[in-house]
Amino acid sequence: MIDEIKQDAKARMGKSVESLKGELSKLRAGRAHPSLLDQISVDYYGSRTPLSQVANINASDARTLTVVPWEKTMVQPIEKAIMESDLGLNPATAGTIIRIPLPALTEERRRDLVKVVRHEGEAAKVAIRNIRRDANSDFKELVKEKEVSEDEEHRATEDVQKLTDRYVADVDQLIQEKETDLMEI
Repeated sequence: MIDEIKQDAKARMGKSVESLKGELSKLRAGRAHPSLLDQISVDYYGSRTPLSQVANINASDARTLTVVPWEKTMVQPIEKAIMESDLGLNPATAGTIIRIPLPALTEERRRDLVKVVRHEGEAAKVAIRNIRRDANSDFKELVKEKEVSEDEEHRATEDVQKLTDRYVADVDQLIQEKETDLMEI
């Protein structure tokens, strides 16, 4: 029973870290990366379809993304979807190729992005601590129902604390890496 609770806590903490990685990947660090356009969807024959499913997306250089639609008719809808996104990008079309130049980040914008990164990191840490709290309350419930001894509960609580410390350290490392990435010029 204790092992099941610990495994569940470990899996949920891992998901929190993965979620943070996903959120951080959406933040632009000044370099072009195809994942920047992941959340953009295009109207494709009446249904909303992710951009990556209707076109090839490549980083042609450090500051330019290139989008090549698989169908000529999709150039205009893709261009419109990119302009309407909240990314602040301005695509330039040349025939069937859409080039998206990424403007350089200002110092002020970099500092704002660092604040966003820290906020996301803190949210992930809170989620991990909430998982720890849930696991510890489950252990206390088992002791109350006399299914485990207090010594077993104490050891399990220590194990969950070690898990928590490890995942919080992972979050701190991710935040530090992203901050360094953002502040590079």
